[in-house]
Amino acid sequence: MVKPVNIQTIGEEIAIAWSDGSESFFPMPFLRKHSPSAENVGEYDIFGNKYGGQAPSEHNGVQIIGWSMVGNYAIKFSFSDGHNTGLFSFGLLKGLEAKLAEEEKGD
Repeated sequence: MVKPVNIQTIGEEIAIAWSDGSESFFPMPFLRKHSPSAENVGEYDIFGNKYGGQAPSEHNGVQIIGWSMVGNYAIKFSFSDGHNTGLFSFGLLKGLEAKLAEEEKGD
């Protein structure tokens, strides 16, 4: 499994150097928009009914003010708007690279 070996803020982005030698650069509002938290995406009961969640918004101006590692599988970011409940697994972050490229292509 590829893991972060270094995480830094560079301007308005989070830069992650991975154990396989690759690097990722994510705009902070993009990470806030794609937070995998129940607040953002909702949660499901045992019958498949979805509760909560909100439509993705742009979160312009939102900054990442801190982060912590969660076990050996995820990063928990703290955002300037108070949001801090999304756990970004390493696999999710690698997958978000393609989503970011797709969104940038659409601009």
